[in-house]
Amino acid sequence: GQILAIAERLDTLAGGFAAGLKPSGNKDPFALRRNALGLARTLIEGGLDLNLVGMLDAAKAALPTGLDVDAGELYDFILDRLRSYFADRGVGAALFDAVAATKPVSLADFAERLSALQPFAQLPEAAALAAANKRARNILKKVEGALPETIDASKLVEPAERELHAALVAALADTDASLAARDYVAVLSRLALLRAPVDAFFDGVMVMAEDTAVRDNRLALLKALSDRFAAVAAIEQLAT
Repeated sequence: GQILAIAERLDTLAGGFAAGLKPSGNKDPFALRRNALGLARTLIEGGLDLNLVGMLDAAKAALPTGLDVDAGELYDFILDRLRSYFADRGVGAALFDAVAATKPVSLADFAERLSALQPFAQLPEAAALAAANKRARNILKKVEGALPETIDASKLVEPAERELHAALVAALADTDASLAARDYVAVLSRLALLRAPVDAFFDGVMVMAEDTAVRDNRLALLKALSDRFAAVAAIEQLAT
């Protein structure tokens, strides 16, 4: 029954959007919003860890010749239906946006990330780490060209950056298995321990140093830190 419901709703959504029947304002004569929410609820409440993006691509491919739909637009439409669904369950907009920004392909996975993010947001370290991650993201966005990927420990000259590097290397090693197992609570709990070295780094280190090698090394360090948090959620969304 769940499989048939999912297939029917995928077909209805893809066909409706392809035919130009996307809801506008209060108008939704073909109940596409209700179909999208029904699809999402079936996946989440049924604990069905299915690739929604892949299913939307399949629905697009099954359309009659001459019809087309943007699968990404359909995905975003379905996520929008989930805002009120999770709000009714006590999930704030910032938490929802933090997970939505990562665009999980599975809505069951989406729900797992939200469940882990809620207790993390209550930790005393959460606000500071969210603010630091926002600062890191802003710095990285301004970099022209490809971001440096490799951290050269020999070029870490300030005590605070050496301490952050050591702490981050340990945290990455400690969270690899948890991340692979989608134990997001364990991942975020371990990353919360980085608050002190992260704070010390931003207090005592100028990221955009004149020396290109030093600057690139610091950017790579920030990218590694930001990427590990982003593997669960865009926690910068929690910064006020």
